[in-house]
Amino acid sequence: MTTGKRPLSPHLQIYRPQITSILSITHRLTGLALAAGTLLLAYWLTAAAYGPDAFAVAQVFIGSWIGVLMMMGWTFALFYHLCNGVRHLLWDMGWGFELHQVRMSGLVVVFVSLTMTAFVWFAGFAAGG
Repeated sequence: MTTGKRPLSPHLQIYRPQITSILSITHRLTGLALAAGTLLLAYWLTAAAYGPDAFAVAQVFIGSWIGVLMMMGWTFALFYHLCNGVRHLLWDMGWGFELHQVRMSGLVVVFVSLTMTAFVWFAGFAAGG
């Protein structure tokens, strides 16, 4: 066994983050957020089934600033996961493997996800929700 200076394997301190790795990690995180947010929605629906008192408690939490923030995050996760899934389907069909296309489609995914989230929440607030 040699104990000399051996090169290190590549790791996070050597590589600089790239848009593809950041979007991949974000895709996984939004998948987890979708699971957690779906549990919150299931709680809200179950509370509605249990009666007005249980629903009022759930409504107070979901209507609080933290509940609204969680639902906004869930909405973004839903749209991001949807848009990035479409991007992956396009890759499965053989489109978009050039580096500039990968970067552009990643930016489009983020922009469209933010735009759709903002549209849904502004439309909801404008409708009195």
